[in-house]
Amino acid sequence: MHERTDLVVLRREGLYCPAGDFYIDPWKPVARAVITHGHGDHARPGMGRYYAVADGLPVLRWRLGEQDYAIAEYGEPLDIGAARVSFHSAGHVLGSSQVRIEAGGEVWVASGDYKRQHDPTCAPFEVVPCDVFITECTFGLPVYRWPYTPDVAREIVEWRDRCGERGETAVLLCYALGKAQRLLAELAAFTDRPAFVHGAVAAGVEVYRGAGIPMLETRLVSETEKGMDFAGELVVAPPSAAGSPWMRRFRRAQTGFASGWMRVRGNRRRRNCDRGFVVSDHADWPDLMRTIRETGARRVIATHGNTEAILRALNEEGIAAEAFQTEFGEAVEGEAE
Repeated sequence: MHERTDLVVLRREGLYCPAGDFYIDPWKPVARAVITHGHGDHARPGMGRYYAVADGLPVLRWRLGEQDYAIAEYGEPLDIGAARVSFHSAGHVLGSSQVRIEAGGEVWVASGDYKRQHDPTCAPFEVVPCDVFITECTFGLPVYRWPYTPDVAREIVEWRDRCGERGETAVLLCYALGKAQRLLAELAAFTDRPAFVHGAVAAGVEVYRGAGIPMLETRLVSETEKGMDFAGELVVAPPSAAGSPWMRRFRRAQTGFASGWMRVRGNRRRRNCDRGFVVSDHADWPDLMRTIRETGARRVIATHGNTEAILRALNEEGIAAEAFQTEFGEAVEGEAE
């Protein structure tokens, strides 16, 4: 990689665009940060100016507070230095973006995190033609193939009901920003019974409701009457709640974990969960390969995740492919998926 020719290069602060003198989702403080979405491994505090899409601003304000924000709508061009930059939906979570960069007669797209499945809580993924595509590959192995999410939502309701028959609470663990809200939106098609939520989940739910996203009615666990029996109820909580004193309020409980990692049975055993539900906010293997082909990119750079398999598959197709070793996804198995 040479800074004189490439629109994006890897520096210790993150992915850097020399033509625009900015970084994409930097992990160290920089003057200009172009942010793809509000998850903590992509939007960090301490930047001079944050460039972001308008749909993602409520999440960024919640996570980072008031900052120097430069905001654009999806598809609206911004001139940053000698680069023309625009945001395009990534379909990952509310306000998630791909970053299109045009300079020197070339177009590069940095995908951020993305998925192709339908999600009622965010804008769908937009294929952006480019010369070079920087793709995430969190689930870059052929084993990762996602089921139809409404079918999984139905399974969660059935699991809750079976737990109720045994006098148990169904505690569903999932990431508090994005995954929880998506599941609450999907569950609304199969039940009208409210879900109880952990405080960490409730904060994200309020951000989504403020953005006009319809979801299942929720009630805070902390605001219920002391001694309430939660048997037969669905409780949505972050993974950090597992094994914590917070769980003691449920006399008998089963735990489920909603994540793409649940596609591999051994991960469920490692999590010590009773049920695994395969729901991911990242692209699976078929959608990673499909997306790369649809961009028409002649060169692909893979980041954060299982890069070896996808590099091999792309090279076999005659697509030049390489990897950037990034710090994105540092919380993937703990929180971000």
